[in-house]
Amino acid sequence: MTDFTSLVIKLHRSDDVAIARGAIAAGTVLHELDDLLVTDDIPAAHKVALRALKAGDPVRRYGQIIGFVTQAIEAGAHVHTQNLSMGDFARDYAYGQDVKAVAPAHEALTFQGFRRADGRVATRNYLGVVSTVNCSATVTKLVTQHFSAPGALDAWPNVDGIVPITHSFGCCIDHNGDGIQQLRRTIGGYVRHPNFAGVLVIGLGCESNQMGAMFVAEGVEPSEMMIPLVIQDHGGTQKTVDAAIAAIEKMLPVANRAVREPLPVSHLSIALQCGGSDGYSGITANPALGAAVDLLVQHGGTAILSETPEIYGAEHLLTRRAITPEVGEKIVERIHWWESYAEREKGSIDNNPTPGNKAGGLTTILEKSLGAVAKSGSTPLMGVYRYAQPVDTKGLVFMDAPGYDPMGATGQIASGANLVLFTTGRGSCFGAKPAPSIKLATNTRMYTRMLDDMDINCGDIMDGSATVEQKGREIFEMIVDVASGKMSKSEALGVGNEEFVPWMIGAQM
Repeated sequence: MTDFTSLVIKLHRSDDVAIARGAIAAGTVLHELDDLLVTDDIPAAHKVALRALKAGDPVRRYGQIIGFVTQAIEAGAHVHTQNLSMGDFARDYAYGQDVKAVAPAHEALTFQGFRRADGRVATRNYLGVVSTVNCSATVTKLVTQHFSAPGALDAWPNVDGIVPITHSFGCCIDHNGDGIQQLRRTIGGYVRHPNFAGVLVIGLGCESNQMGAMFVAEGVEPSEMMIPLVIQDHGGTQKTVDAAIAAIEKMLPVANRAVREPLPVSHLSIALQCGGSDGYSGITANPALGAAVDLLVQHGGTAILSETPEIYGAEHLLTRRAITPEVGEKIVERIHWWESYAEREKGSIDNNPTPGNKAGGLTTILEKSLGAVAKSGSTPLMGVYRYAQPVDTKGLVFMDAPGYDPMGATGQIASGANLVLFTTGRGSCFGAKPAPSIKLATNTRMYTRMLDDMDINCGDIMDGSATVEQKGREIFEMIVDVASGKMSKSEALGVGNEEFVPWMIGAQM
């Protein structure tokens, strides 16, 4: 059992390293570890060797391999990039071996949400202005700026705002290739998102991502609350802006009719994200979020884990929870795709940990992934989806995406997530309209420093004043509160208009 009052945290009996709870000076004697003498200065959240290790030895944290020794390490030394790196090793996928039945919740819990006419359920009531191509991004922003003036929406108290969805793509790509199909799927997911009461879609007119083809591909039909506008057809920038403003003014009274009502928590679908991770992420915020996920799944809700490069080396922990071998095999197929992709691009999946991650104590992608997977909790893995593919399964699912947070969250929201839960150790400032984002700090020091951005401090776990289960319950209760209309910190700051970042694949010509 971990002693959270000690200078270090040892997470598993077979671990070769312990994690520093704070900075430890060379010469310190760790009495809690059989009087281990620390031979190097160990920064907070970094690793100290518990025993002597020779070159080539595997190094374990969480009882799992996080890398291999590149030069001899003495007991008490700092273990990091100077002496630890990636390496190949076999994983036992053991499909479905750890699947456990989920006991449904005893109480029928509800939240205050919006029910759309077609039965979809929303946590926010926005109007969206969506660009088909970068060439229409300025018009889109000019339209939303018109409604951001003080008092512009005072007459419509039930409307949460007008959200611009702009991006840098949409042209000079294969008209029928995987890239444009994925872009259309992503935009289509936002256009159909229940958190939008109505959407205005703006195109230039000559782009590869033709509006008509996109609507057909995504099954979108124009209506009084789904209006397409083409800049070239309307006579240019200002005329299109004027037409768009007029269209939104007609949408506003319709959108304002929406009112919150009690709805089952089973309608909630949350995107699981982490960014600016540190050595504490896998100890505090990520497992606490995993505990909240377990509660949500017990109530019939959905949680979407993502970022395939950030489960690399830990994918066997998911395949063991796959509800069927076929679901587990989909995870492995995606892992092999990313290995081939990295090789083809002359890169390495281990390039994923950022300078900030490494400064925060994470050395390899294996170590980062093992902490990231903790966000998923313990329930069965029910499905695996491609990027921005609509999620039609309840429970824990996985969606393929890069490890870049805004790109992953964009795909998850397009897949139907109506909330984002985001853990961070270094201090990511993130929001992702139209889905409200809740940010979870891994450590008290950063939480205190960035109080305006952080919603919950999971550093309480490391400080010894809360358990993972208690913090998970707190996160779950905030999920229900924010879904019911309470503003998250990122919403209060107005963050979220710039975080639509589709994952573009294929050649740009």
